[in-house]
Amino acid sequence: MHICQEIFCCRRSAVRLSSSLPLRMVDSRIPWRAYLSHGATLRRLGVVLLTFSVASLILVAHPTTRAKGYTLLSSGLPVAGGGMGNNGGPSYNELRRKIQDLPQHNLDLPFPEGKNGRYLRFTATANWIGWNNVLNERLMNAHLAYTTNRAYVFTEYWWSPEHYQFKPVPEGGANTPMPALLSGPAVGGPWHPPNSSAIANGVSPPRAVSEAYWNNVCPQESRRIINTADIKPLIPGGRDNADGRDILAYWQKLLLDAPERCIEIVPPEWDVDNFPQVFDLRLWGSTRILTLWDEFSQSPVSTLLGPSDIVQAAVTTNLDSGVFSGRTRWWWPANWRSDPFERMLAIHLRRGDFIDHCRNLANWGSGYYGWANLAFLPDIKGGRFPTSEGEQRKAEVMAQCLPDVAGIVSRVGEVARDWRLRPAATKDDNELDIIYLLTNEKGDFLDELVAALKLAGWRNIVTTRDLYLTIEQVDVSLAVDMEIARRAEVFIGNAWSSFSSNVIHQRLVAKKDPWSVRFS
Repeated sequence: MHICQEIFCCRRSAVRLSSSLPLRMVDSRIPWRAYLSHGATLRRLGVVLLTFSVASLILVAHPTTRAKGYTLLSSGLPVAGGGMGNNGGPSYNELRRKIQDLPQHNLDLPFPEGKNGRYLRFTATANWIGWNNVLNERLMNAHLAYTTNRAYVFTEYWWSPEHYQFKPVPEGGANTPMPALLSGPAVGGPWHPPNSSAIANGVSPPRAVSEAYWNNVCPQESRRIINTADIKPLIPGGRDNADGRDILAYWQKLLLDAPERCIEIVPPEWDVDNFPQVFDLRLWGSTRILTLWDEFSQSPVSTLLGPSDIVQAAVTTNLDSGVFSGRTRWWWPANWRSDPFERMLAIHLRRGDFIDHCRNLANWGSGYYGWANLAFLPDIKGGRFPTSEGEQRKAEVMAQCLPDVAGIVSRVGEVARDWRLRPAATKDDNELDIIYLLTNEKGDFLDELVAALKLAGWRNIVTTRDLYLTIEQVDVSLAVDMEIARRAEVFIGNAWSSFSSNVIHQRLVAKKDPWSVRFS
């Protein structure tokens, strides 16, 4: 069984698996266009516009300009909404105070919260690997807690040192609060939408709590410890072949029947199980996860999942500044006032670490990751997954997992054409005329691709590296890209990537047309 999807088979501790997070940079252009959004007129800016536009167009086109912007931000520019740590990364002092002050962090609250409430902590959870391998597992953990009427304990995300963006990495590791990356019940939000009748009637499961509150409400002597190695062999199918639905059902019964208030799920030693999570990478790297789709996609963990305030602010700022619509140019497109996301085709272009990783995936014979296997997606129904054998199959995997410039341009054209001709298409549909490249690429390849897409007729091309971001937003730029991909009209993902799998999840929960989810 090929279980190593977005990580290499490694030999670290059970929760210290190798990672590959894309490095994000920001553009160093002066945001002159912000003045326009605050009421300045073209007449007042006419002279400045004429002079500055020529210089900015020259500077922006040069790759080193983007890199300088990242250097400036990571070297000590003021940060909106938070301070910087000793290493130049964000400290999140303000956010951590908000987490500490969550209303559910109150011992006097009535059951099922407070000192008599029921809590569930996962020590057997992934860290030091890519954020999206962590995200899908933690969301499923939160769903398990929800279905067993226990408060989920959310913890910080610990970065793989080689992929943390602010060097040097602090001694002891770099971590980011989960509420900096997302919002919703999994990080302490309510389990019901605002003004819900359930809230009015006082019916609500216990809200998620922080690790610090867990240590207060559940002292060590009050905890029941459950080792995943003791449970996995008991589930039908065992550790390696259990169906997702059976895994969830077994843990649900165990936790519902347990009389203890505080339960901590812990991992065994590495040599016993090197994927010790309840919903582990063996499961996510197979089609066995699919039996959980219907329940999980309708869970409040999914339906109330949203961007964090930091992520939302990043998207809003760049939207208002015209980054996505082309208003940054000296000429403005006629349709710049319309919602650019309705005209956007977003592409997850994974490079960097995937240059070698795609070769490994081809050699291992790995299947698609997680939700990319959903049977109703058009590329699954259409049989896009390589089914040939030997070297031909490896070549087909490489062409999809790591496409070259010509392959990307060709695939973009195919997907755009398919979107126009899809069964639900109407004459009122917006034309796709914006491309957003979600990418960790920063070399000549990106410049060549942008040039080729322009030659193919795409006039407005934006990349991850064109965004205006604060220090905190740079730290969570992966989540910023995910929110842009969620909102785009059409998304082309890498079907072997946990990033794309999570985007697929969020798009489908948001009721996006399955035809808008395609693979490279």
